[in-house]
Amino acid sequence: MPSSTSYTTTETSTVRAADGVDFAYRSIGPASGGVPLILLQHFRGNLDNWDPALVDALAEERQVIAFDNRGVGASSGSTPTTVEDMASDAASFIVALGFEQVDLFGFSLGGFIAQHLALTEPQLVRRLVLAGTGPQGAPGMERWSEDVENHLVTKDAPGASDILAVFYASTPESQAAGGEALGRIFGRTVDRDVEVSLGARDSQYHGAVLGWGKPDWAAVQALTQIVQPTLILQGDDDLMIPTSASHLMAGLIPNSRIRIFPNSSHGSIFQFAPEAAAETTAFLAA
Repeated sequence: MPSSTSYTTTETSTVRAADGVDFAYRSIGPASGGVPLILLQHFRGNLDNWDPALVDALAEERQVIAFDNRGVGASSGSTPTTVEDMASDAASFIVALGFEQVDLFGFSLGGFIAQHLALTEPQLVRRLVLAGTGPQGAPGMERWSEDVENHLVTKDAPGASDILAVFYASTPESQAAGGEALGRIFGRTVDRDVEVSLGARDSQYHGAVLGWGKPDWAAVQALTQIVQPTLILQGDDDLMIPTSASHLMAGLIPNSRIRIFPNSSHGSIFQFAPEAAAETTAFLAA
């Protein structure tokens, strides 16, 4: 698996899973650094929507792998319409790389997938990091606000102003940090990933996201069955997934801890990339 010193220049590779799906991925960091960390991406995100500042810091001591799930970016196939199928595809990708156990870092929609994998494939998951995400069926998860939908769901090509409006708080400090993060995220000019299609967008939101948010107290209570040590990262005023959902996860997952970043929204892990990476690295090494 190819690696480099920076995620910005890491080459894109592909691996074919047993079901014939070709998954696009990037691997960075020492393969001998213990259990690999798999990154699970947010809604409408591809390989190039991870902040290199976060990924590079995470990869200082371990192998970190970002990938496009089925039907997203450069990966083949059609995008599933349920979190359950997305999780099954993620498991297929992990197995295709030859890993028997991994750590998961799930951001937003990726956090839904991570939770489902932790519950249904517990032998595959050693530790769990849930960032800017929420539990299935919980209050406030039914759908995103009209503002979020207008910025990220209905637009065919959201711009920088749309991302800043949702991923960062409205304060000058958070908006400035968001601008810096976008500069890093869009700093790659060679071998950029394929843009996420509108069909993938619709499958992710109208299928998986809304399906995950359908009120279901049995699904909420299932969090008590997560056996993996879990770190929860969140902004203090997430406009996309309510911060209260992270507190609910922290209260129900038995072996969990939570870190709330101040003056931040959905993109808190990018706004506070060094702190988020340090918190994650310490947690995974504990």
